[in-house]
Amino acid sequence: MTSTRRTFLRNASLSAAALALPRIASAKTAPARKNIIYILIDDLGKHFIERSGGDGAKTPHINAIADTGLRLPNAYSMPQCTPTRTTFLTGQYPYTHGWINHWDVPRWGCGTHFDTDKNPSVGKVMQSAGYVTACAGKWQIDDFRVKPDAMQTAGFEQSCMWTGYETGVRASNERYFDPYINTNGGKSKTHKGEFGPDVCNTFLLDFIRNQKDGKKPFFIYYPMILTHGPNTKTPRNKDKKPDKTAIFREMVEYTDLLIGKITKALADTGQTKNTIVVFMTDNGSSASVVASLDGTKIKGGKGKDSEIGINSPLFISCPGTVPVGVRDTLVDLTDLLPTFAEIGGAELPTQYKFDGRSIAKVITGEAKDAPREWICAMGHGPARVDAETKRVMPQKQWTLRVLRDKRYKGWAENRKITRLYDLKNDPFEKNNLINSKDAAIVAAIAKFQQGVGTMPTVDHGPIYKKLAPQPWDKKTKAAKDKTPKDKKLKDKKSKKDRKNKKTE
Repeated sequence: MTSTRRTFLRNASLSAAALALPRIASAKTAPARKNIIYILIDDLGKHFIERSGGDGAKTPHINAIADTGLRLPNAYSMPQCTPTRTTFLTGQYPYTHGWINHWDVPRWGCGTHFDTDKNPSVGKVMQSAGYVTACAGKWQIDDFRVKPDAMQTAGFEQSCMWTGYETGVRASNERYFDPYINTNGGKSKTHKGEFGPDVCNTFLLDFIRNQKDGKKPFFIYYPMILTHGPNTKTPRNKDKKPDKTAIFREMVEYTDLLIGKITKALADTGQTKNTIVVFMTDNGSSASVVASLDGTKIKGGKGKDSEIGINSPLFISCPGTVPVGVRDTLVDLTDLLPTFAEIGGAELPTQYKFDGRSIAKVITGEAKDAPREWICAMGHGPARVDAETKRVMPQKQWTLRVLRDKRYKGWAENRKITRLYDLKNDPFEKNNLINSKDAAIVAAIAKFQQGVGTMPTVDHGPIYKKLAPQPWDKKTKAAKDKTPKDKKLKDKKSKKDRKNKKTE
């Protein structure tokens, strides 16, 4: 058995959202409240995370989070940016909240936005429990020209965000050097001579220091700008001429450095033992990024529904509260909002359906596992603009999705399980067992098919009250999603995107 195979076997215990999801326990039974920091790295696969078995970069500060707390190797993100972020924010799967495909709001517009009058938001949930809230990094599901207070209406009192590329505003193209940043809902501006990830990090360091009196708990959502393309030098190597591999490695290691600054600020202000730090990535790296996973070279899996695209590292640390070790608990992004709510003593708003289940008791050591039947991931490629309604809609009536338990993984296409893999013996998903007569496999197929049966029969688009038209609104349907089948997927950008660097 190869070392890479062992890594995939170790990480192959995932499953998707529970079949019938009961209401989360009320705040009255919640454990003592802690500060919470949720760190989400952009476009980084496990092959660059040392404690996940990767050797692509040195990540001592990320290692420290893993070494002093829980490692949950069976965690799912979504395959791409927009579905991941909206799933975390809402505690709902894409088939519930409607952000199934990628839609870059400041770039394409069309009246779309993250409407917090019609959708839950983790920021508002934590605010309701008396938390002071902050967010810094990348958003892109609102246009700050149209909704300057978007972060505040989403429940983040303080914010420092790269705007995303705003069509017609050339300066907004820049997220790294001379970044275009919106702070606290004010006028967006270029920070000349500065590095965008540093601007956001410094903002959060100041926020942490200002909370050291401990009068109120705080909640930080840190969707980092790094390590998404375009590949860039950092302030540490901007005068050097490294090759492409060295450039990306430095991006990862600079990310680790910034995370180290966050954990040091907690230590310096005496807040380490009162703060739960959660580390995750939003999806795999681009296919052009290659590194070794336990000695075997692995390509990035961004946009794929295979494990390299959606199996995210998940580390959780809080010395004295979070136990140290590895758990095979099944968890996906929908679980984080109800988990944070339970930890923080917040009641979930009753007007919304939540797909996630709290793992708070696993985090605090009160339980060794969470009662999930499966976990789920879905959604990549561009959304489209409907010709009649002019609203953003999914590319397909029913989007491909995957469901997993701790051994088997089912691929659902057109509402039917069409592929089944035994990840214990086939971690690379090469041998489709859909026609097997083995009783365990037949049972797994039936379970996943039952799960599919709980999902809507037709996918819908994002739920929002349409905003006024803007000159930059996309006028026609998005280009048809020509993404090849998962095993042939290649991460390519259009010539226009490469020229303008207008990536996610």
